[in-house]
Amino acid sequence: MFSRREFLMAATAVTAILGPGAVGRWSRAAAQQKLTEADLLDMAPHGNVTLVHITDIHAQLKPLYFREPSINLGVGEVAGLPPHVTGADFLKLYNIRPGTPHAYALTSEDFEALARQYGKMGGLDRAARIVKRIRDERGDSMLLLDGGDTWQGSYTANKTLGADMVEVMNALKPDAMTGHWEFTYGTDRVKELVDSLPFAFLGGNIYDAEWNEPAFEAYRIFERGGVKIGVIGQAFPYTPIANPRWMFPNWSFGIRETDVAKNVEAVKAEGAELVVLLSHNGFDVDRKLASRVPGIDVILTGHTHDALPEPVKVGDTLVIASGSNGKFVSRLDLDVRDGKVKGYSYRLIPVFSDVIGSDPEVAGLIDKVRAPYEAELGRKLATTESLLYRRGNFNGTFDDLICQALLAERDAEIALSPGFRWGTSLLPGQDITVEDLHNACAMTYPAAYRSPMTGQLIKDILEDVADNLFNADPYYQQGGDMVRVGGMGYRIDPTAAIGSRISEMTVLKTGEAVKPDREYVVAGWASVNEGTEGPPVWDVVEAHLARNPVVRLEENRSVKVTS
Repeated sequence: MFSRREFLMAATAVTAILGPGAVGRWSRAAAQQKLTEADLLDMAPHGNVTLVHITDIHAQLKPLYFREPSINLGVGEVAGLPPHVTGADFLKLYNIRPGTPHAYALTSEDFEALARQYGKMGGLDRAARIVKRIRDERGDSMLLLDGGDTWQGSYTANKTLGADMVEVMNALKPDAMTGHWEFTYGTDRVKELVDSLPFAFLGGNIYDAEWNEPAFEAYRIFERGGVKIGVIGQAFPYTPIANPRWMFPNWSFGIRETDVAKNVEAVKAEGAELVVLLSHNGFDVDRKLASRVPGIDVILTGHTHDALPEPVKVGDTLVIASGSNGKFVSRLDLDVRDGKVKGYSYRLIPVFSDVIGSDPEVAGLIDKVRAPYEAELGRKLATTESLLYRRGNFNGTFDDLICQALLAERDAEIALSPGFRWGTSLLPGQDITVEDLHNACAMTYPAAYRSPMTGQLIKDILEDVADNLFNADPYYQQGGDMVRVGGMGYRIDPTAAIGSRISEMTVLKTGEAVKPDREYVVAGWASVNEGTEGPPVWDVVEAHLARNPVVRLEENRSVKVTS
């Protein structure tokens, strides 16, 4: 796709991803740092089935900046394996030249300079153009699958409780989706939206907690290109832990490996020749699942926001990671014969919004759903002189800003901000608007609490989150990044056992060690506890920006990582 390595990889997949002429065109385009829509989309068709995958859009309708992480540590057997490779190491692994469009799209290297050069990415009108072009080319051979985290993450999604995203996504005509943050709109709203969908909402690992029976359709059989395809849905297994259980008390979740295996056998019994797991497990969970459950041909993974230019092959299973925030659309062409995948071609399509044309129908829908809110969305709150971003295992500058606001506006000694992987980026010199702020914190439980906590409790919280992220067994990982901390520093050893990862906790203002038995005033937001009181976090940050209309952030060195 993007690099010589990717083109060579196609030889092992029976067919070349692109013909020699296309390789040459891409190389020249990259060298000249120029792109055309043809460079991004042209792909020699292969086989009789095409899977198109999008995931983790997080309600982003318009083009945006999104900086990929500079640190994405893996532990145990996956240490140093994709997706736990970033920056210059990522470029070297995939033979991608620094400074090229694909280096910008896939890494944080020289992000600010390359962002100014290559512009914003994403926009569902651009994604729609890609989808429609592939559909026109492949006809009834194409299946469009949405990996979830689609309805949450923006001001308009919050205001409409996901209705804006449903209306726009319907125009892309997906065949199926699964979910995660969708469930934070609550049981009644989720049921209402799911019932309105003209396509399948799949969640084979979701059960009615009272009756212990499936709460959603587990799978659906499609026929594309003369091939029967079994698509099994796998929602985020830890939804009631990572998000408030009280919002959907009658549904239980889990990895439920045994159920996945049963569903694989069920779709095969119904004649499926190709088995696809549409998953929101997260990459490492799906890698382990693929190694333990036979018979899955393709896993379209989501949740951990990884973007990989090549499939990762686990046994006979292809694991596809399609990024987040609408930056990429994945196309996987498969040659399926005699009930087996005989070959494939793959392209992770970067959605450069200045290169990919806009689909007028979807652009009109986006304008329509945003129209009632446009004035508020564009209201200026401040200007940033620092690069604002969310992604990174231990901190992100947007969270540094949120923590500063919590400390100042809630009169706290220590601030905690959850390590969500959603949230767009802003370049130095950009205005911070209401839309930008809500892109970092739009949710249905935004109360900014203020609470006394002992030093021991703070350590326990950090240890618990670190175990969710760095447990050597992927089945115990919940995705996301470390909780961000303001007013305090610490050292972390990701390879240590739970209870021993966090040390050297220090109050930054005084330089004193955090004492286990002393109470500290802690401010945070996004508590999963029902009845949490406090103003919405966006009001707290807006008040802080009103007093600090120019944002300048020093490099955050409060977290020391033991390697």
